[in-house]
Amino acid sequence: MSAKLKLVSERRCFGGHMVIVSHFSTATRCAMKFSVFVPPGAGPFPVLTFLSGLTCNEETFMIKAGAQRLAAQHGFMLVSPDTSPRECKLAGEEDDWDFGVGAGFYLNATRIPWKKHYHMYDYVIRDLQKAVFSNFPGNKKKQGLFGHSMGGHGALTIGIRNPKIYKSISAFSPISAPMQCPWGQKAFSHYLGEDQKAWEKYDASQVISRVTNAKSRPEILVDQGMDDEWLEVQLLPHLLTDGARKSGYPLNLRRHRGYDHGYYFISTFIADHFDHHAKILAG
Repeated sequence: MSAKLKLVSERRCFGGHMVIVSHFSTATRCAMKFSVFVPPGAGPFPVLTFLSGLTCNEETFMIKAGAQRLAAQHGFMLVSPDTSPRECKLAGEEDDWDFGVGAGFYLNATRIPWKKHYHMYDYVIRDLQKAVFSNFPGNKKKQGLFGHSMGGHGALTIGIRNPKIYKSISAFSPISAPMQCPWGQKAFSHYLGEDQKAWEKYDASQVISRVTNAKSRPEILVDQGMDDEWLEVQLLPHLLTDGARKSGYPLNLRRHRGYDHGYYFISTFIADHFDHHAKILAG
């Protein structure tokens, strides 16, 4: 492991290794943590990166989703970064649960004081990539991206905008149209300012609607619980469907009665997401 990575913890898991590391990010100008599950075997392994939601961190998905068993079976390496910079000592960064620490929204902030550290978009596509592939046996040419809620928003916007990096995309309960919901409007206005043109490249329903070669892209899988308490006000999956129809982007948005927003829902359907990514990455 590179001297630039600091080992936080390492444990055996399903015949592989569950590792948490810390490193300095030039994108966020601070120390960042991410977790990695390396399956048994020699590699190089296809890599699935999971972006977590509001209030979560680099461990949440690894602890709650039951994903390591599936990753070991499929021979996938799993990566999950933190959801924001931390301990930057910015005024107000810990005042609200849905903004600031734990709520980086996977964008590049342009407003003071957030623009100094809150560059999670660049962190995911640049610094995290470098740290992972310089230190772990991943196959850079076979990467998938998925996430939940705020992380589902991140997976959709980052994945669609970076098809050369991420060959497969999926999401659980994503914030599909942040420009149209309170969570997104609060975050975007603080991080990006009031010019809504600057918001559009971080809005999945807008991004998916403008892909010029959409019909040739691999299908995106999205799962949404219909008893999700945030469905009608914050998530707005129908707007993602509208955007996909506009461009012709292949989208499989599945709606599940009786399921809510949490990790019981994610753990129920996560095997389908592994199958989805495995099918695409095998090609």
